[in-house]
Order: sequence, then C-alpha cells, then structure tokens
Amino acid sequence: MKILAAEGPDITPIESSGEWHSATFWVLVVGATLLAVILAAVACWVARRRSSLAHKLGGKRGPDKALVFQPPRRATAVRSPGSATHYLRKSPSPTAAGPPQPQPTSPPRPHTPNPPSAATTPHTPTAPNEPTPLSKELADVHATEKVKPLEPESNDGKLGDLHFKLWYENVKSALVVSVVSCQNLPGREPAGPDPYVKLQLLPEKQHKVKTRVVRKTRCPVYDEDFTFYGIAPHQLTGITLHFVVLSFDRYSRDEIIGEVVSPLSTLQLQSGEAMALCREIQPRSLKMRSVGRGEVLVSLCWQPAAARLTVVLLKARNLPKMDVTGLADPYVKMYLLYNGQRIAKKKTHVKKRTLNPVFNESFVFEVPAAPNATLDHVSLELLVLDWDRVTKNEVIGRVELGANGTGSARHHWREVQAAPRRQIADWHKLKE
Repeated sequence: MKILAAEGPDITPIESSGEWHSATFWVLVVGATLLAVILAAVACWVARRRSSLAHKLGGKRGPDKALVFQPPRRATAVRSPGSATHYLRKSPSPTAAGPPQPQPTSPPRPHTPNPPSAATTPHTPTAPNEPTPLSKELADVHATEKVKPLEPESNDGKLGDLHFKLWYENVKSALVVSVVSCQNLPGREPAGPDPYVKLQLLPEKQHKVKTRVVRKTRCPVYDEDFTFYGIAPHQLTGITLHFVVLSFDRYSRDEIIGEVVSPLSTLQLQSGEAMALCREIQPRSLKMRSVGRGEVLVSLCWQPAAARLTVVLLKARNLPKMDVTGLADPYVKMYLLYNGQRIAKKKTHVKKRTLNPVFNESFVFEVPAAPNATLDHVSLELLVLDWDRVTKNEVIGRVELGANGTGSARHHWREVQAAPRRQIADWHKLKE
C-alpha cells in the first residue's frame, strides 16, 4: 500500500546569517552618528566656555590665552608737565663712572658757569609751545606749579582783597554780581588754602549763592556771575552785599578766612554799566573788639553728698551782631573739666535772630566720686556760639568758672563752694 504526501505550500528555509549581518550594520551606523554628534557638541561647549572666560578676564593675559596674541607694547615717552622737554631723564649718579670722553682736538676753553637750559633740566619753567598734559591730574599739577611762584609767602597779618563787579539790568529788574577773584589770601596750609566765596543779600538773607572751590592757591580766579531777579530800582539803596571767603576742608567744617560787607546805598547802578570794585577782606571778629562780646547769666548749685553740680543757663545780653542786620543765632556749649581735662559736655538750644537770648535750661554734671568730693580740681567752661547752617559755627565769647578763674568767675565759684545746696546766680562777661 502506497502512502501519498499531503499537498500544501512549499516551505523554503531562511538563511539566518544574512539577517544578523544586516541588523549589526545599522546599529553600528546609528552609534557612530550619535558619537559624532556628542563629540561635536562637547567641542562647541568647550569653545564657548573658553570664549566667555576670555571675555570675563577683560583682555588680561591668563593661562587660557597664548602669548602670541599679546605682542609686547612699545614703551611711549612720558611728557613732563613742568618742562619744555618731552622726556623725563634720569640724572646721572655722582659716584658712577661716566662714559669715556673723546679727546679734544683743540685746547679746551675755560669753563664758565652757565644757567641750565630747557633741553637738559627737567624742572625749568614751561616754554610757549608746551605740550598739553595727558590727564587731568597732570593738568592740576601743572597749574599748581605755575601759580606757586606768584603767590606771596606772608601777608603781614592781612587777609587779602576781593575783586568783584556790579551792574543792574532795568529790563529784567535784576542785579548781577560777578565774583572775579581773590588776591593775596593768607596761607593756612603749606600748599595754600582751597578757597571759595559765599554771597548773600542783606537784610533779607533770601538770596544765597557760592562759587566753586579752587584748589591749593592764594590767588583764586572765579569769573562767575550771579543774577538776582525781582529787585526794583528803589530797593537797591537798602541792599548790602555780604561776601564770606572760606577755605574748603574735606574732613571737617570749612574755615572762615574773612568777610566783605559792601552796601549799595552809595553806588549808582541804574546806568547799566558794570562797576568794578575791590574791597579788603576783614576778619569776622573785628566788629567784636569795639562793641564787646556781651554777658551771660549763670546759676550754679553744688551738692557734695551726691557729687553733682547743677548749672542753669538763664540768659545772655548785649551779644555782638554777627551781620549787618543786627541779628545772631546764639547757643551755649558747656564743658566740665577735671584736672584740666574735659570729661563731660552739654549744650543749649539755638535761639534764632536775637542778641538777648533767654534759655532757662538746667543741666546736671556728675563730678568724679571721691572720699571727700570737692570743687577744688573742677572747673566749668562756657562757650557762646553763633549757629550757621552752612559754615562753621563761630565762637562769640567764652568764660571759665573755677578756682583758677579771675574776677567775677572766681568770686562766684567760691560762693558756690561756701554755700552748698543753694542756687547762686551771677553775670559774667564773655572774653575772646
């Protein structure tokens, strides 16, 4: 019996080795592509990182910057601000051996001393065709060096002169004041003061202006114009110009050099022409020498058991007027001295626009405790000052109460010691 095979589809075996080779090829291609992309990204990041670091360094040479990109700069010549020569030369050493000198072919001429020329000495005065300084600092040094020989060394006690101009504009109803310059100011510092001028119109004191500061000179030049509007022609006779010359101080209050008071009652300014004036600068304390410095009323009370000294500032009278308006802004500052050293201080309130202020303020000072506390080594210093918002407060007068005092101050102190726990008041004249 013969068995026939069943009919069906033909089955052909598949070659497995060809399929495996094809998949491996595509995996390698994709991996290589990804690796190339990663390497390119890393290279770009490194390049951008180095570029940002170089930008942050601001062009400075660093480990990431090759020397080939930093060629050495050629040295430039330094110009001297105070000489006609273009280079700063180093002076030869007096002990070093100089270069060999050539033998002269003719007999040498007798040596005659000649003044140093501008081509060999770096400290000679400037020539007309002097090069412009390279910076502002060199310009300031150059200006200072040129001005110094022209400044006087001493003024014989004088404070110098103030030059200014005046004119009145009828159309604008304005007064124009031009501060020109100051001459022969006293030398408060070795290199000269730093002066500027403050101007105000009296008696109102509503218009206040000031010039710029000119550094290190006794002969400053300003040439600054100040225009005051709203002044009618009939008001000119009642106006007084008050100039105050000060020296600027960076670390403390500005120092007052002097003042100039110029009334307009004797001037004719309606013509419109500029009038040049020169006035001598006067000290601020000059007016106090003739009228005196006034008096102050003080009440003292000594309490030995508590070692306390009570001081009552009652009032002052006949104080000198600090400007032509006849007014002042006084206040009193007190110092307690123990064996000549200040150990405590207090001050009263400022009394505005008065020459006879009334304070009525009480202060208590603690005297250093001892087995037997006394006032033998204690004294009280009183200073009456005129307050000023802009400039330094000026001392009107002072008085020292203590066992070493004189006159009424010594008598008052002895009365307080002899009568403890009693308030004893007395008037004291202010001194310079």
